[in-house]
Amino acid sequence: MKVIIPLAGKGTRLRPHTHVVPKPMLKVAGRPVMSYVMDDVLKLGNVEQVVYITGHLKEKVESYVRKAYDIPSVFIEQQVQDGTAGAIALAREYADQPVLIIFVDTIFDADLSIIKTTDADGIIWTKEVEDYQRFGVVVTDADGFMTRIVEKPNTPISKRANIGLYYIRNYKLLYEGIDHVLKQPPNKGEYYLTDAFQYMIDHGAKIQVVDVEGWHDAGQLETLLDTNRTMLEKGRARRPATLGEGATIVEPVYIEEGVTIEHSTVGPNVSIGAGSIVRSSTISDAVIGENASVTGSNLRRAFLGDAVIVEGMNGSLNIGDHSEIRGNA
Repeated sequence: MKVIIPLAGKGTRLRPHTHVVPKPMLKVAGRPVMSYVMDDVLKLGNVEQVVYITGHLKEKVESYVRKAYDIPSVFIEQQVQDGTAGAIALAREYADQPVLIIFVDTIFDADLSIIKTTDADGIIWTKEVEDYQRFGVVVTDADGFMTRIVEKPNTPISKRANIGLYYIRNYKLLYEGIDHVLKQPPNKGEYYLTDAFQYMIDHGAKIQVVDVEGWHDAGQLETLLDTNRTMLEKGRARRPATLGEGATIVEPVYIEEGVTIEHSTVGPNVSIGAGSIVRSSTISDAVIGENASVTGSNLRRAFLGDAVIVEGMNGSLNIGDHSEIRGNA
């Protein structure tokens, strides 16, 4: 099996952090988002190669992957951001067997071992949501196979959201569908991979629909902080061996060794990178990078990059690496 991971997007909803850090490499509970997904990939044990479709900050993605994972990898730059079908089309040369396609700006709770036994042409994983209008949704028949996939419907035809995780056994028909999509006028300005899936179904493919237990979005600030909380609650919590004078920790938290906390209350749902300093402050529901400094502040729902300096602030902050902000809190 081959794995295709598209991660060429600029992550505009997570600016300013994504000006310098690729979106899948932003951390929740002390780990890059994509590392949670890669754990599931490595557990499969039958992955011959991973094809990364890169773009924005591609050198950082490639450097991280080569250091973190001992698995044959190929990196292809998507120079034109023309949609998900265009991204997967770039991997055609390497897609000579069934493929697992993963969009890595989310974290999912799914048992991927099902791909080893399925005889369907493919599998699409979904999660039932209430705000279905934000997503592509999947319609199934009585046997649990996909009949339609609709981007951001106006009417509640389904609440099973497409989470960006697919196994395609009939990879030849997939690429026939992609070719068809790329020859059509763009759909809302893009070429959607989901339209290629629809082509597969219209030409007799059976694509099984499987619900995941959990789906945690890390594609925008609010959901990233919620995902940080979820990962901490699911066992990623960590507190340092020693605390500074007057430090109070409210679980769950993820705090690296070498973090200095003095006369402060930290938590719940806070992650802090190595080398950071927190003094005379209260922090909850926050992600703080490495070598940051927070003094005399009361922060909640905050996302601070590496090497930031925050003094005398009160409320919610979203500031990128090497920034300084001072107030009179």
